[in-house]
Amino acid sequence: MNGLNKDVNSQIEILETILNLNENIEKVLKVSQLEFDHYYVGAGSLVQTVWNYLSGYPLSYGISDIDIIYFDDKDLTKEKEEMIEQKLASSLSDLPLEIDVKNEARVHLWYKKKFGKDINPYQSLEDAINSWPTTATALGVRRETNGEFKVYAPYGLNDLFSMTVRANKLLISRDIYEAKAAKWVNLWPKLTVIPWENG
Repeated sequence: MNGLNKDVNSQIEILETILNLNENIEKVLKVSQLEFDHYYVGAGSLVQTVWNYLSGYPLSYGISDIDIIYFDDKDLTKEKEEMIEQKLASSLSDLPLEIDVKNEARVHLWYKKKFGKDINPYQSLEDAINSWPTTATALGVRRETNGEFKVYAPYGLNDLFSMTVRANKLLISRDIYEAKAAKWVNLWPKLTVIPWENG
C-alpha cells in the first residue's frame, strides 16, 4: 500500500470495523469472493458508509449501488461482463441496491463515448483505481479466501477519514468533479471540498 501514513494498520482496522457494520457490503464481499480470484468492491459504497458512520447517519444512507470490479483482458466482450453482473445481481437480489460490475480491462472501449476522451487500456485493477475521480474514492477492498481483509488505497485513507473531497486529476474533468462534490455535500454537509484549483 502506497501513500499511507504511519498509522496505516490502525486505519485499515478502523475501515474494516466500519464496513463490517454494513451488512450489504459484507454480503457483496462474500459473494464476490466466490466468483473471482481477484476483485475489489470499490469507491462510493465504501466511502459513503464511512461518511455515514462519521456523520451519525444510518450506514446505508445515500448509497444506491455497489461497485464490483474485476480484470479479464482475455474476454473484453460486453456480453461476458453483463453475464457476470446478472449472476452476482441474482445472488444479491435481497439487497436494496443496484449491483454494478465492471471489467476494468475493457473500460477504454467505452470511456470516450461516455466521457469524451480516449484513455489507454488499464493494465490491472490497481491501475484503474489509481485513476478514480477523488483521492478518498480511489479505494478498493476485498476478502481473500482465508478471510483476510485487503485494501488498495493509492492516495491513503486520510482524506476518507477526514471527510475531505479532493480531485484526483488523472482523468476527471473540473465540471464532473464539481458536480460530484456538490451532490455529495448536499447529502453529507460535514464534507470539506478542496476547490479544483487548489487540489
